[in-house]
Amino acid sequence: MIQAIGLTSAPRGGLPPAVDDLTFEARPGNVTVLHGPAAAGKTTALRLMLQLETGRGVALFRGRPLHRVPNPAREIGVLLGDVPGRPSRTARGHLRMLTAAAGVPADRADDVLDLVGLSGLADKQIGDLSRGMDRRLGMAAALLGDPHTLVLDEPTEGLAPRETAWLHGLLRGYAAQGGAVLITSRNSREAARIADHVVTLHDGRLAADQEAVAFARTRMRPRVAVRSPHADRLADVLIDESQRAQRASDPAIGRSVEVVRESGSRIAVYGSSCAAVGETAFRHRILVHQLTDEAGDTTLASPLHRADGRPAPAVTEASEAVAVTSSGEAGTHVDTHIDMTTSVVGDIALHATSHTPGNTAAVVDRNALSDTLTLPVIEPSTSVPRQAPPASSPLAERLAIPRLPAPGPAWPLRYELRRTLSDGSGLLVAVVTLLVSLVLALLLARHGAAPTSRVMTGWPRQLPFPPAALGAGLLGSLAFGQEFRYPALAHERGAVPRRLGLLVAKLLVSGAAALALGAAVLAADEVASRTLFGPNAANTLSDWPVFSLGWAGLLVGCAWAGVLAAGVFRSTAMGLAAVLAVPVAVMPLVQHVLAEPAARSLAGLPGRLRSSALVQWPSGIDQGVSVVLRLATQPVGGALTLSLAALVCAYALTVLRHRAH
Repeated sequence: MIQAIGLTSAPRGGLPPAVDDLTFEARPGNVTVLHGPAAAGKTTALRLMLQLETGRGVALFRGRPLHRVPNPAREIGVLLGDVPGRPSRTARGHLRMLTAAAGVPADRADDVLDLVGLSGLADKQIGDLSRGMDRRLGMAAALLGDPHTLVLDEPTEGLAPRETAWLHGLLRGYAAQGGAVLITSRNSREAARIADHVVTLHDGRLAADQEAVAFARTRMRPRVAVRSPHADRLADVLIDESQRAQRASDPAIGRSVEVVRESGSRIAVYGSSCAAVGETAFRHRILVHQLTDEAGDTTLASPLHRADGRPAPAVTEASEAVAVTSSGEAGTHVDTHIDMTTSVVGDIALHATSHTPGNTAAVVDRNALSDTLTLPVIEPSTSVPRQAPPASSPLAERLAIPRLPAPGPAWPLRYELRRTLSDGSGLLVAVVTLLVSLVLALLLARHGAAPTSRVMTGWPRQLPFPPAALGAGLLGSLAFGQEFRYPALAHERGAVPRRLGLLVAKLLVSGAAALALGAAVLAADEVASRTLFGPNAANTLSDWPVFSLGWAGLLVGCAWAGVLAAGVFRSTAMGLAAVLAVPVAVMPLVQHVLAEPAARSLAGLPGRLRSSALVQWPSGIDQGVSVVLRLATQPVGGALTLSLAALVCAYALTVLRHRAH
């Protein structure tokens, strides 16, 4: 159950809000359509419900707002536009990454790929998928956590009829098992065809809240399809006779007729009948090739058709309610009624199988007059409640998911590890950093005047930071920057602990990556220098523990600064800019402060801490504390510490602001 109460978006630029006091509900077991023209506020309403935009009102998912749902991916499946995945990542890699975010087993990715018919394309990159395959992958991601609710924005936009029929069949099967489906659509025909309930928006406000049958009656009307080599002439004749009849005020034939030219040889006539149009064409000796009340879509595509070329599962009698049947012949009547003698195609069959057969009114979308599909409107007197498909049907078995274990506290770490390992950008940054450091180290070793520490780190005195530090900062920036460039977890904005858990995971993984990069730089520079210029090119350091601690602290600090800055400013570039600001802006300030003579110093601080501690620690810790203090009072260490403290405060304020919204 979805309950939207008083949704109102924040006004921008002096314009009225895109959504104004919108209240509706989407019941379980039903497909609810938010219908309206472009810019009616449909997408904004979904984003308000998912807390992706600021505004007023509340959306409850089974009685709880999104930020109180423990794991949104296990409750709500979301598809907003195209799949927000990195184009170079494979379909399986993308879903395996999201399984960790949803707290479900990794092999669940293969299950949903098979469900949407993409198992044969699991190793194909996301950027190479067609529009229809992209939507299938998006549905796989939405179904990954076995959610109770699906929220989809224009899921059929740009799809071919075959893919549209597949998606409608999947959504109807999902709703038949008790799930709540909420989608947006600007197509009245599609809304009447797939929906159980239609919520119509106009300029951001609620215009109508209707059952699908009532919506079809009030928003759609029948038409006569005519195909003729003299279509323009016939259209002029029909309009002329209609106008003359209206002027004569003949109550028998004085109806208003509307003619729409759809192509060079095809017109659609509203407000008339096949008999009247045929008689007019006969009187004026106009050749007619086709004259019919449109009776349905003749597309023969199974909703379970696979996109990877593998054979679709056989459709049995138990799953006929969600499968496309062969097209049937429809009897045409002058009063624009059709007799549904056999089952019709696609999702219309879903409605037909749950109602008593009988005469139904043929209706057509007035907003998309070029579309030839005519839908049956079920009379209330002949309708019975829709029955869910049997639990033993093939579709029910394919959609049924075993009970999933509760997500553990390690899911953010698993997610970040899979995201990092499946992202080639991090590997490219590490390789470039290693090569640059190696070149600089060889140049320093060749001159022979640089200290050993400078040679091993590839850090000339002319540079405020070593290349490895900038590389570590870029790795950290990518960790959060990619989340905003390809927002796979956009709808995961929920409780603060989960966001803090994701931050901790990114700090741990980026810190480990920075340490690995630093170790690789030291090893490569030392081995290359000794190999090319002899063993004296890189002498052994006398104070190796202090050097190692300082080097590790510099790289980890830069990586963390990149993570925090990218999280605050929502950009990889801003994360790297924050890292560069440390040597360019912050370090000169710290140097200026440290250059002034101090009246007091921190000498003897370890001893004073030992004397005031309740538990006496080993004497070796005093030396470690002294080393940390010495590193922190260096210009680089002080600047990095100051930057990290500022970024931590900024990130905390950002999280609290989002929580308040």
